[in-house]
Amino acid sequence: MKKDAIISITGISKTDGSSDTVELITQGFYYKKNNSYYITYDETEATGFEGAKTILKVCSGNKVVMMRSGTKKAEMIIEQAKRHHCNYDMGYGEIMLGVSGKEVFSQLDDCGGELKFSYSLDVNTSLISENEVHINVKECQN
Repeated sequence: MKKDAIISITGISKTDGSSDTVELITQGFYYKKNNSYYITYDETEATGFEGAKTILKVCSGNKVVMMRSGTKKAEMIIEQAKRHHCNYDMGYGEIMLGVSGKEVFSQLDDCGGELKFSYSLDVNTSLISENEVHINVKECQN
């Protein structure tokens, strides 16, 4: 059953010695399905993906699948100690990225909790950025 939730997200991206932080607090949904937790929310102008919907699927605590639909589509798999490829819509065309998972830490339960993950992005094995994401999910009390 989908639950209304308050979702707090902090994303840090490090590129060529500089760091960029994006913080977002939004309402969305949280639920469990087939032993995976799902976090869904609408993106905003603050994240650069206004008009998109994001779904995070947390599988068995060590794998996160990020699916974005709408104006800029993407599907990324962040899995600890593994590299995956993904198509990423830049708004003017798609690009193939390498996604190397570094850490996935989940303390999610049926009422919400905390999710942290970190990964690097590359094109043709050339590093683009190092990224960290920290998400807190709190079930809305009616």
